Amino acid sequence: MNRPPAVTRIPSLGPCTIPSPLQRIGSIEAPFKTDANRVLFHTHVPLDGQSVSDVSFEEAGARETIYFDPSRTTVGIVTCGGLCPGLNDIIRGIVNQCHRQYGITRIYGFRYGYEGLVQRFGHTPLVLKPSSVEQAHHFGGTLLGSSRGKQDIGEMVDTLEEMKVDILFVIGGDGTLRGAAEIVAEIDRRGLKKAVVGIPKTIDNDIMYLDKSFGFETAFAAAVQAVTCAYVEANGAVNGIGLVKLMGRDSGFISCFAALAGSNVDFVLIPEVPFELDGPRGLLEALRYRLMKRGSAVVVVAEGAGQHLMQSSGETDASGNQRYGDIGLYLKDRINAFFKERRTEVNLKYIDPSYIVRSVPANAQDNVYCSRLAQAAVHAAVAGKTGMLVGRWHGSFVHLPLELVIHGRRKVDPTQELWHSVLESTGQPAVMR
Repeated sequence: MNRPPAVTRIPSLGPCTIPSPLQRIGSIEAPFKTDANRVLFHTHVPLDGQSVSDVSFEEAGARETIYFDPSRTTVGIVTCGGLCPGLNDIIRGIVNQCHRQYGITRIYGFRYGYEGLVQRFGHTPLVLKPSSVEQAHHFGGTLLGSSRGKQDIGEMVDTLEEMKVDILFVIGGDGTLRGAAEIVAEIDRRGLKKAVVGIPKTIDNDIMYLDKSFGFETAFAAAVQAVTCAYVEANGAVNGIGLVKLMGRDSGFISCFAALAGSNVDFVLIPEVPFELDGPRGLLEALRYRLMKRGSAVVVVAEGAGQHLMQSSGETDASGNQRYGDIGLYLKDRINAFFKERRTEVNLKYIDPSYIVRSVPANAQDNVYCSRLAQAAVHAAVAGKTGMLVGRWHGSFVHLPLELVIHGRRKVDPTQELWHSVLESTGQPAVMR
């Protein structure tokens, strides 16, 4: 993340010649943006005399003129991948923004992810109006349903053509955004004028070049409750151990934030920091020392941590991701066996709140964030921007090319402040190997 991205240009379908209906919002002139409004990649001035990089991202916001005629525009929305707090907030925000601000009244919600764009599956699209999404933000999950896995790109674009969909909003994570990029490529190959705009969704907070993804704050707040329960259980028994497995396949942000928010965690294990169980400097000996010293301990582990300790099945899920071993259950068995061999009584309580964390409704802060993301996505789409996603970078909403963000994942940097804050909070050894 120290190097700026090479390409930040956002593709456009053509010149914007239609005056925006947002000339005035109430009695206030709309704060229009132009493509010349930019947000710098770097925010810190180098101390070694080097110049500040001028590489920047296009700032999101309403444009004074737009590409699509709202009275003739049809919109589609699809949600893909695993559930995440805030999905319904995003859907609601898009529908309300399209309908009430731009006057776009033909809005379809495709059911069950990319399957809904393949007609042979038989998932009839929902007709979405403000009245049908009025209370959606009070509920977790997605009112459209979701699914994982690739679908035939040609068939999906066929559906968009047959239904005369001009704008497709794709809400999903890394795999979903890769699929969106393929849809854009097929649309370009056919010479069609359709906009595809992504809204990044991932509980793991691992989308590149974003401050955070929506639903993350709600997710780690729910995770904090599980960690607190583990702490209570651990302190209520002789040599009590609370073991909590949290979501985070390749990035440990939820585990780090949950530990910092609770401040009652003794060990945090994340995919970015390797550890070993055995040996004088391994986790098990460190845990034994902590129990001797304090009488209890809380361990938080991200689902993708410690995969090298277990034998891989080599299987993949519907999205093509490697199926990880269950590090939570593995640690539970190894910890119990370790202390049993040493004839030491421990009371281990194992908590896996994964489905609770991802299924709760978004909290107030994520409500606001989702609403603003939805507004930014609609502003970009009606202006004919495509092959992009909206997100927040250094506190500003920006446009990011899909091709830029699908070639990597954002990770916890063990050399930077966040991980050092975790080490300070837990007091765990910096190296357990």
